[in-house]
Amino acid sequence: MIIKRFSLLHVPIDPLSLNDVLDKIKLYLSSPPVFRHIISINPENIIIAQQNKQFMKVCQQSDLALTDGIGVLFGGRLLGLSIPERVSGSILLPRLLDLAGAMSSTVVLIGSQANLALRLAQCYSQSYPEATFIGTNGYKNILTPTLEEDAAIEMIVRRTRPHFVFLAFGSPAQEIWIDTHKKMLEGIICMGVGGAFDYLSGLTQRPPHIMRSLGLEWLYRLITQPWRIQRQGKRLPLFIGLILKEWINRYNTSHT
Repeated sequence: MIIKRFSLLHVPIDPLSLNDVLDKIKLYLSSPPVFRHIISINPENIIIAQQNKQFMKVCQQSDLALTDGIGVLFGGRLLGLSIPERVSGSILLPRLLDLAGAMSSTVVLIGSQANLALRLAQCYSQSYPEATFIGTNGYKNILTPTLEEDAAIEMIVRRTRPHFVFLAFGSPAQEIWIDTHKKMLEGIICMGVGGAFDYLSGLTQRPPHIMRSLGLEWLYRLITQPWRIQRQGKRLPLFIGLILKEWINRYNTSHT
């Protein structure tokens, strides 16, 4: 399956449906194992990438760059990009965990909240006893990791040689961590999943179906987690402004 990768404000987008992504993952699992990095692209990530060269490089070198945010879907379509649908991490992660379970794979879950990844691993181990799910807290603060924390995670990865590693550190820390440790993660499919552990465990309530179907999860999160307002209130207007500027530039170019 060869699908042309797009670029949205210099950030890559792979125009894939959820089923396309799952087919890609199955192909990765049946091929000789190499390092694979899957990233989720939303408007905030695109703005971060404009300001963080390291993160931009990580995005551009990713194996799969998925349309996570509704703003990316609409912004891309406004600029003429044929993006079929959103593939959010909160929807993709449980499908990948089920796939791993069905294929008797080994999965390492690295979470930021106390024992959350461990509880998820225990739950999936009961559902899929033929597979191996391992959960660990990871870091108290990903911005100030300790040598002991690094060593503990490296020991788990090297001992188990998992098929998948999923991290819940938040962007861009999780993507940069994966890229920085890619030598250790050789042969592993890796993905930063942000708050997907919280949704999957029930710790955070998912938005009502009507809001999900309309792509308004971001609004629900702002209402239920008002601390996001300061962060998103700066980045979302910047994203909209850059998309409109790009659209005007393309319009003017096509009419001259």
